Amino acid sequence: MGLLDKFKNKSQEAAGKAKEAAGDAAGNEELQAEGIRDQAAAEAKQAGEAAKDAAKDARDNLGR
Repeated sequence: MGLLDKFKNKSQEAAGKAKEAAGDAAGNEELQAEGIRDQAAAEAKQAGEAAKDAAKDARDNLGR
């Protein structure tokens, strides 16, 4: 996974956590849910990037 992709995913996850916390503090269930969705999306992207990395490593190792 590229460093920029990792940064973007972690930023989205952090923003989601902040939204969730703000929604919780304000009693705003919609904002809280949006934060949870943002976190889930970031985690899904991270998993996809990890799978790409594993596939690339496997291809690289086959060439040896």
